[in-house]
Amino acid sequence: METEQPETAEVVELEKPWVTIVWNDPVNLMSYVSYVFRNYFGYTEEKADELMLAVHHDGKAVVSSGSREEMERHVQAMHEYGLWATLQRGDVI
Repeated sequence: METEQPETAEVVELEKPWVTIVWNDPVNLMSYVSYVFRNYFGYTEEKADELMLAVHHDGKAVVSSGSREEMERHVQAMHEYGLWATLQRGDVI
């Protein structure tokens, strides 16, 4: 018995991930920004310092990626820590 093949292929496109971006500001100390990254995201000291330096030198850093809802929670958390953060689609960075 021969198996029928569908006439059209079904294409499933995964949603592009969203990212949380933390921006440089003139208020928070670099040590505090690193502390937030370690405390909230659970990054190692080395990774937290690397991201903090990117914020400091480049003006911003992508600190997490995932679903839009998850990134909205991260942005809100960064605001609660006093950091300037936004979210955007990961494919437009």
